[in-house]
Amino acid sequence: MKPNRDSLTASDERYLRLRQVLGDISGAFADLGTFLPLVIGVLTVQRFDVTGLLIGFGMFALFSATVYRRPVPVQPMKAVAAIVISTGIGPEVVATGGVIIGATLVLLAVTGAIGALSRWLPQTVLTGIQLAVGLHLALVGVRLLDSDWLVGAIAVTGLLALQQTRFRPVAALALLVLATSWSLVLNGGVPPVSPALYLPHLTLPAGTDIGTAIQSLVLPQLPLTLTNAVLAPAAIAASLFPGDSTRITPRRLALSSGLLNLFLAPLGAFPMCHGAGGLVVQHKFGARTGLAPAVFGATCLGLGLAFGPNAMLLLGVLPIAAVGALLVIAGGELAINKRLFDAKPGCLAIILLTGSVGVMVNIAVGLFAGLSAELLRRWWIRRVQSGGVNPGK
Repeated sequence: MKPNRDSLTASDERYLRLRQVLGDISGAFADLGTFLPLVIGVLTVQRFDVTGLLIGFGMFALFSATVYRRPVPVQPMKAVAAIVISTGIGPEVVATGGVIIGATLVLLAVTGAIGALSRWLPQTVLTGIQLAVGLHLALVGVRLLDSDWLVGAIAVTGLLALQQTRFRPVAALALLVLATSWSLVLNGGVPPVSPALYLPHLTLPAGTDIGTAIQSLVLPQLPLTLTNAVLAPAAIAASLFPGDSTRITPRRLALSSGLLNLFLAPLGAFPMCHGAGGLVVQHKFGARTGLAPAVFGATCLGLGLAFGPNAMLLLGVLPIAAVGALLVIAGGELAINKRLFDAKPGCLAIILLTGSVGVMVNIAVGLFAGLSAELLRRWWIRRVQSGGVNPGK
């Protein structure tokens, strides 16, 4: 039960403020399980500008913190990252793809198309998308645990134990501090890097790269962005922060993602978006305000400006298995939610279909499968109610 603010003393108020600040800091880095593997993978196979990449994440996250004032995260676009890692597509094509995706999102936002789509989506499909996002997070977490099962098992156990105590809001922060400290002890301390001033290199989109960018990056990524980075985050935010339903909308999420990619892609930033999974993880581990993305953004900006390419040595200190534990816990909680158990059999079938296809293929295909099944279900109900079918036969 929440305390009555009118009966709180000044000491109580300070304690609650400190608790919230620690919760936001804790949640700020809870989403590194998505960020680190993709960013490190991209930088391993291609000579991307580390400075521009980190500064891009930092500026986008700070913008998100200012505009939404809630833990609306910034993540690398997963399909683009996977394609870059698997094919070795270079920075120029990626910059072109980022600009095209950004322009498309802005167009969908200003024309109202994205808002119309969000109003048309039924609750069963949205719940199924949340199920898919949760299961995907948990599965990614399990894969990260595989890097060190002992650390992962200890981390999961510790997180579960802290969920039942008053230290729940700082569970992620405590885990990351302890895991990083342990890694530093094992590896002999902080890597020998010295700060300096690093600035991003300009990477202008080229007309000759447009065809490759559209075919290889834009077409695979755009459906995922619309579902997992625009529609799903808005739906999840509406349930987590009901009072902000007019601020965190599909239209605004599409517009902010589009504008920032348009502006930052030529500065060496990797294509970015707002992730549904990141919102879930940050909220699960204590983030409630824009301080969470602000802390993450300031960290990325500081690392990019002060350490440039050497920043990856510092990020590599964090045990990835500990980050995997955060994803397992948060993903499981999102997947197993109240709507799943309260749904009627017909609705539950749509939810499970959407979720399972979303996990086995991708969120966009899951959305299409769920919508098709929901339209078929509604058609069948109307036919039965009109007397066109005898349900007893």
